[in-house]
Amino acid sequence: MSEKTPYLSVVIPIFNEIENIEILNREICESLAPWAGQYEILYVDDGSHDGSAELLKKMKRSNHSVRAIHLKRNYGQTAALMAGFEHAAGQVIVPMDGDLQNDPKDIPNLVKKIEEGYDVCSGWRQNRKDFLIRRRLLSFFANFLVSFLSGVKLHDYGCTLKAYRREVIQRVRLYGEMHRFIPIYSSWEGARLIEVPVSHRPRMHGKSKYGLERTFKVLLDLIVIVFIGRYMAKPIYFFGGFGLINVVMSILTFVWAVYLKIFAEKSFISTPLPLVCVMFMMTGILCLLMGILAEILMRTYFEAQGKRAYHIDTRDEESEQPTQTDSPMKQE
Repeated sequence: MSEKTPYLSVVIPIFNEIENIEILNREICESLAPWAGQYEILYVDDGSHDGSAELLKKMKRSNHSVRAIHLKRNYGQTAALMAGFEHAAGQVIVPMDGDLQNDPKDIPNLVKKIEEGYDVCSGWRQNRKDFLIRRRLLSFFANFLVSFLSGVKLHDYGCTLKAYRREVIQRVRLYGEMHRFIPIYSSWEGARLIEVPVSHRPRMHGKSKYGLERTFKVLLDLIVIVFIGRYMAKPIYFFGGFGLINVVMSILTFVWAVYLKIFAEKSFISTPLPLVCVMFMMTGILCLLMGILAEILMRTYFEAQGKRAYHIDTRDEESEQPTQTDSPMKQE
């Protein structure tokens, strides 16, 4: 790489894709010809054991646009992408899969949307080349559920091929299988989001690394995402709200038990209502206490690390802005 900071970084997690790497690298170089000398291809070897690591080292010596990071073991796609994002140098960052199912020819279209003023451009595989039930049907319901719960309307969260403005992706920390939810994070932070159709090709070499168990992981991660997005700054609203509902239910159950005692002449021990009343009350009190504890932890989290509950976009008093490398397409 030259000393000049690249304009575009393509981040590709790799796990046992030795048959696809050279083909993918050639296609990327062809599609990014207008950015010659101003892009980098950053491969993240996620603990491959099929010779992919050695091939990447060889490619790096022959192609100055290629960079590689080698993880000690297989950490998963999300961790590999996080490593790539942290080491990418470009102003625009484009992640994509290493199995040749994403088409590098779509990268310029994604970057064009970033240059038009959007912060995130998400790919939408309209014509997926996957198994109908095992992948496509489950993906449809998963995308619908994620859009409904998050309030961010996208057709295809699972498409790795996306484009991000650098300052947007720097604020994101990923765990589990949460890389697919980056547009949700970004949208909640005020990022401008758009979705564009992209090509999807059948897998020609190797085999898929994903199974049905991934669906359950995604659903669990979705619960975490929704909680963080809505209640990260004020967890008492979640725990306290649930606790107050239980306290109210306890009071109503007690009133019902008393009513039956007085007007229906039913003894307390002849109905489960007293036990239910106590259960609701204990659950409510525990939730309220948990909410208070969560509030203390969140204040410690924000104040100890100097974090803010907001992000500034621009400030009117700034007379000068740092100069950045423009897109080669704009320079032309």
